[in-house]
Amino acid sequence: MLTGMSTPAERGLQMPAEWAPHERTLMAWPCRTSLWGRQLDRAKAEYAGVANAIAAFEPVTMAVNGPREAEEVHEACDANVEPLELPTNDSWMRDHGPIFVMDEARSERVGVHFRFNAWGGKFAPFDRDERSGGVLAARYGDNVVAAPIVLEGGSIAVDGVGTLLTTEQCLLHHGRNPELGREELSGHLHELLGVDRVIWLGKGLVEDRDTDGHVDLIAAFTAPGQVLMQSAPEQNPNHHLLAANQQIAAAAGLEVIDFPVLSYQKVEDEEVVCSYMNFYLGDRFCVVPTFDLPAKDRQALERIGSAFPDHEVVGVPATTIAWGGGGPHCITQQVPAKAG
Repeated sequence: MLTGMSTPAERGLQMPAEWAPHERTLMAWPCRTSLWGRQLDRAKAEYAGVANAIAAFEPVTMAVNGPREAEEVHEACDANVEPLELPTNDSWMRDHGPIFVMDEARSERVGVHFRFNAWGGKFAPFDRDERSGGVLAARYGDNVVAAPIVLEGGSIAVDGVGTLLTTEQCLLHHGRNPELGREELSGHLHELLGVDRVIWLGKGLVEDRDTDGHVDLIAAFTAPGQVLMQSAPEQNPNHHLLAANQQIAAAAGLEVIDFPVLSYQKVEDEEVVCSYMNFYLGDRFCVVPTFDLPAKDRQALERIGSAFPDHEVVGVPATTIAWGGGGPHCITQQVPAKAG
């Protein structure tokens, strides 16, 4: 942490809920050819679709690796999407971008720059991604806190009033912070994000091998103390894991809203899990992935709309992003708005 600066918790700072007002959304343009391969152009089109959906409500800053990518962004995206030359290795801003904490009056905004090691060292290189998080934390934060632990933004969810949800599968994975257990990590989350309690679910989706069970594929807070949670039919390999997670959340005092819609699509002859739960929230909008499955897409949009009745729910095609490993939530990071 910065010399002479107290921890966010000591300063009364806390990570706001995702539905709190945003100043802008941060994204990064797809660039890792070893990941996207022949799907790179489709990935760029879907990223642009997500960015344009958000840009109807708030500015979007899109990190790009140079002038050529900046021109691609200008051509594919609305005027409210601003390219920013900032080198990255990959395009999962939720995970390598900064997380911002604020005081109750929303007068101070601090960027917390967590260490990033590409989901336990699965992809190399990742030096640009880790560095970019600190650059963005300094650009949009009044101060920066350099966190001493590895953490991806997709591995946590908060309700804005002190509760954080995560999975043991991810945070306790040996490739991230092998020397730390639940209690030590809970302490870091309290000090860095200002949360009062951490609820530890078990595992994420069976198919989520790259990120080791990120919570943002299976759960999202809809209000303080209320959480929308993925379930699956009995014949699905995720059934028992997801049911156990719902039991943990309910036992912790959360109101659980069941979300039974889970899809699969084929990309390059590979069956891909498609999580509608990986949606992105603002104070007025909810950007939800769709997968060219009309009946299921419609069911998901209706259920998510019921969970957020005061939000405009916008469906965006995201099958290629799902094939790459995520959805609209995975590729975005909010900068909460300061008062005034």
